[in-house]
Amino acid sequence: MELLEPPRVVERPQQDYVGIRVVTPFRGMLSKRNELLDELSAWLVQQGEDDAGPFFLRLHVIDMSGPMDLEVGVITPTPLAGDARVQPATLPAGHYATLTYRNHSLRANGTLIDWSAAQNLTFDRHTIPEGDHFTCRYELFRTDPRTEPRKTKWEVELNIRLTT
Repeated sequence: MELLEPPRVVERPQQDYVGIRVVTPFRGMLSKRNELLDELSAWLVQQGEDDAGPFFLRLHVIDMSGPMDLEVGVITPTPLAGDARVQPATLPAGHYATLTYRNHSLRANGTLIDWSAAQNLTFDRHTIPEGDHFTCRYELFRTDPRTEPRKTKWEVELNIRLTT
């Protein structure tokens, strides 16, 4: 993993987005992400929306040995109407632990989790039968996946909402 910006706490405003949410096994999750990125990109073209971006992967419920509840979304400058598949939503305002990296998502997540623990920060999450439910945990793609297909080149901003 290449750390581009070190771990820190930032305050983020609420942000509108549209996304496609699915439950999929941890194994194969990134292939599903890629499919959903393509599907959401095509939907934006069909809607004539060329002012949207950046894209992100939001992890609602994490169970690394079972199903993952995830969503691929794209930030929109104003709320958009969705449809049966693409739904409007918001990323909540608040304080987030964050870092920016290139390549190796698992290592980046481990780095942010370890740093947050050392700082006595608490993630806004709780345990449910399906796994760890996060109020807001997402990886924002600073690199546009439509123009750079090599995932190892993407700049990714990892964000996990804190309780305070």
